[in-house]
Amino acid sequence: MTSYAAGGRGGSDQQRGSGQGGRSGKTLYAHTKVTTTVNGSSTTTETGSLTSRDVNWTPPACWYEPAFSPKQLKGSLDALRKFNPFGLGNMVADVYDGYFKDGDPYKNYNLDKQGEGMFWAGVANPNREDEPEAQACDKPPFWVDNGETPDEPLALTPQVLAEYAYDELPVPGTEIEMKPAGATKVNLPTWIWLDKAKFKKISVTASLPGTGLSATTTAEPVSLHIDPGTGDAQTYPASGDCQINADGSIGEPYADGKANDSPPCGVTYLRSSGSDGAYALQATVTWKISWTSTTGEGGDLPDGTFGATQDVTVQEIQSVNR
Repeated sequence: MTSYAAGGRGGSDQQRGSGQGGRSGKTLYAHTKVTTTVNGSSTTTETGSLTSRDVNWTPPACWYEPAFSPKQLKGSLDALRKFNPFGLGNMVADVYDGYFKDGDPYKNYNLDKQGEGMFWAGVANPNREDEPEAQACDKPPFWVDNGETPDEPLALTPQVLAEYAYDELPVPGTEIEMKPAGATKVNLPTWIWLDKAKFKKISVTASLPGTGLSATTTAEPVSLHIDPGTGDAQTYPASGDCQINADGSIGEPYADGKANDSPPCGVTYLRSSGSDGAYALQATVTWKISWTSTTGEGGDLPDGTFGATQDVTVQEIQSVNR
């Protein structure tokens, strides 16, 4: 895959890194400069984050990206000396001087190469910075000439941008419509549907400013899975997987005269919820995920899911003996 050093396409110094960062132990890190924008909107204000259906895959917890120009790196170490409680600032800065100033492996912070490249540094995914995997990007900043691809598996690439955008997708909440609503009867079909206005394609574009590099990740709803919350129930379809309709809706709203019909998406409870009060019906939407980028690269990412639980009270049908 292709990676780009910031400013590698002739950007100005202002486009070549913020120079903002910090230190953890003896590791310099940077705050990510990647920005995201949402394309498309939901009619609901309640949104959530996707969970990958591939249990062995998650968006990246950290990566390396262009972080410091030579002047910014020197300025960061100068600032560290000024913030010097108990002499620690000088001590740590002296260690870094041996690495960046005294010729092993860099000389004088590469100031003679100002504008020709960047020091790349580790950054944590803001959504995953508390995860242990976020500590994997613990190398000291390393130099990359403009337009070069760093020899580093965790370096920022279009796919890393796309995977980060996956983490930022604001999918709408999954509160289903039901008829009967809230409470139903044993052996009475309950119709379930989702409004087509809420479940549309939504995408997020992640960009690295000043490089022209961006990736857009798109989520498209494809199905709704119904878990009635008990084995004493029959789902429609039998699999519990309600496919999306051609108009973008899922299921079909109940209409008068259909009381004896089987719903295209729904559930029939075979036993009352009794003293337990309610069954916890779980409704989960599956989203198909794909991505494109300004480099022409693209593809699919693991399907994502987002669901919600709703309580359903099931009552016995009462009969009157005369």
